This record gives sequence, C-alpha cells and structure tokens, in this order.
Amino acid sequence: MNSRFDQIHNHLAWHSTKWERYRGSDVIPLWIADMDFAVPPAIQDALTAHVRHGVYGYTGVPRELSPALVAYLQRHYDWNINPESVVWLPGLVLGINLAVRAACAEGEAVVTFTPVYPPFLDAAKWQQRGLVAIPLAADGMEYRIDFAALEKVLEATPNVRLLLLCHPHNPVGKVYSRMDLEDLAAVVLKHDLIVCSDEVHCDLMLDPVAKHIPFAQIHPDLAARTITLMGPGKTYNIAGLGAAFAVIENPELRRKFRLAMAHLVPDITAFGYTALLAALTEAEPWRQELLAYLRGNRDLVAARMAALQLPMTPVDATYLAWIDARRIPNAHAHFEQHGVGLSDGTPFGAPGFLRLNFGCPRAVLERALSRMTRAVGVADATRPNGVLPAPTDGTIHADSPAV
Repeated sequence: MNSRFDQIHNHLAWHSTKWERYRGSDVIPLWIADMDFAVPPAIQDALTAHVRHGVYGYTGVPRELSPALVAYLQRHYDWNINPESVVWLPGLVLGINLAVRAACAEGEAVVTFTPVYPPFLDAAKWQQRGLVAIPLAADGMEYRIDFAALEKVLEATPNVRLLLLCHPHNPVGKVYSRMDLEDLAAVVLKHDLIVCSDEVHCDLMLDPVAKHIPFAQIHPDLAARTITLMGPGKTYNIAGLGAAFAVIENPELRRKFRLAMAHLVPDITAFGYTALLAALTEAEPWRQELLAYLRGNRDLVAARMAALQLPMTPVDATYLAWIDARRIPNAHAHFEQHGVGLSDGTPFGAPGFLRLNFGCPRAVLERALSRMTRAVGVADATRPNGVLPAPTDGTIHADSPAV
C-alpha cells in the first residue's frame, strides 16, 4: 500500500450507515457524506486513553477546548472570535433547524439555493416556516449565485427572514470567492436578513489556490447577523461521535438560539469532546495527507466522467462529485442495479443528477467506476427509441422548478 488511505476496512463490523444500506448485496456505497478512512491516529490515541480511563459520566466542556478552537480558527482562517460566541452542538443538521427556529417567527420564511444538501430544504417544513428555493445559475457545470433571481424573490417576498447558506456548497463543490460573498453580503444587509452559514466542509479545500473565508468575516455588520456552523465530522471522519459548534457573535441572536435548544438538545458526549479537542490540536499532518489523496480521487472521477460523457462540476472542496446523469433514464436506480450506490439528486432539488462520494480507498473507487462504465454502456445500448437524452451541459436555469 502506498498510503494509509488505501487500507480497506470492514465497515459492517460496527453498523456503518453508509454500508448497512446494501448489506447482503453487491453494491458499492458511494452515497452519504461519510469517508471510508480510519480517523487520524491522534484522535484514535486520545479516544483509547479515554476508554482506558474507564469513567464515562456526565462531561462538561473541557477547559482546553475553547482556547484550542479560538487558536484553530485564527490560524486557519484569520478569524478572531470571542470564546463566549461558541455554542457547542451534538450535530449540524440540528444546528440548521435551530437556526430556523431562532431566526424566523411564525409567518416568516427561509431562502436557500438549490441544488443543496437536503436538510436545507427540510428544515423550514419541520419548523413550520416557509421556504423559498432559488436555483443556482450555471454555465455548463460551473455554478454561481443568481443575484438577479435572489433580488427578485426578496422584493416579492418580504417575509423572508433567514438565508441558509451552504459554504462550501454541497453538493456542487463550489467555493465562493470573496467577491461572491461581498455581493451576497450587500443583499443580506439591504434586506435585513439573518444568515445561517453551514461551513462544515471548510477544512476540505481541494483547490490549492482557493481559500475559505467565513461569511461572518466579510463585513463588520455581518458578524451580528450570522450563525456559523462548523465541526470536525466530515474532515476527520468522526460524524458518529456527534461533535460540532456554532459561532454566534450577536448576544441576542445567541440567546434565541440557546432558547431554541432548551430542554431538547443534549450535550456533546464525553468521547465527542475528546475527539474534537484532538482534531483541533493534533491532526493537521493527517489532514494534509488526506487532501492530497482526495485530489487524486477527484481527478480520477473527473477523467472517468468525461470519458462517459457525464458532465461533472469542478470540485473545489469536499469529497463529493456532482454529476449530470439526465441522459440516462432513472439513473440512480440504473447505477444501483449495476452495483454502485450513489445519492439521488431529487432530494437536493435536481432530479436526474447524482452525487458521488469519492472519500474511499482508490481500489474501491476504481472498482465502482468500472461498474459505472459498464452501466453507461448498457444504458446507451438499450435506450428506447424516441427517448432523447436530456441536455448534458448541467445547466439549471433560474426559472427551473425547485424542490
């Protein structure tokens, strides 16, 4: 093996959600955003020491954790925060729902951009608030915010109170530039919006030139109206330990967020705190190795999708590829029948598209891509007469229906 990331693990031994879906069938799971790699040795060592201690009672926030987080954000993003701004959370989907509950009164609504991580589209419904979904504009498979559409919607829908921003954007792998964020900030301030910025993929920048900029940093007035969600679950593959946090610099907004949590949200577990502290302080060399490996996997997927004439977004960040498979009827089911389990684009607001998780050993990925190649060959050979392929440029127009 050339890399620690080439090691193949038995994920069914501990009931992995990703792998349990296809237990007993010959399907390679490349769907949920969960990598197949072992966590950094530093986190394993910290957890092992904690297990050996043998006492797992109620656990408060470790006294070293807040200073470690402040130092981490300053070191990586030049973002200086007050430790009092941090709200510790056992998960980030929870954070999205809490943001809706805290920011939107009855009769108010949420706006977001599609295609997007499905909880962005579900949170308003679960919290009994309205939702406005605006499709991202696209030039081929290059996605961007449609500011004209956004302004039009906000002018026509004055009850929109909260913008749910996915940054970097899952599933399209987009890293928004400073100019993008400054333009968005101007709209936010003009329309007096609160922003919940989910930045959980910010430590997974695959473009070596691109730089993640926390949205709250863009303008002095934004810090007072932004809920930033972050956590180590995606980067360090510890989603099962439930450790995350929100940065909310406005005391009143933070009070409302905590009020929405009251008597409903549990603390982070003892092991979650231990893993989070180790991730912030000791896992950087492992992260750099991971990024190099993921870049190789991304390039392999991009080359194969190009050969199959399945347009794919440039992946600036994340380990998720967004693929236009509209020319293949029932693409999600078709690939599943040929042994590859991908994420269906419909819950993201884009029927006919697929999301592929390439956070896995390269040998597994190559086997899955070989199966996809055979599946495309079958689809091309058996396409019914009279059924024309959908456009393959990946464009989702601003007037397209949104979920």
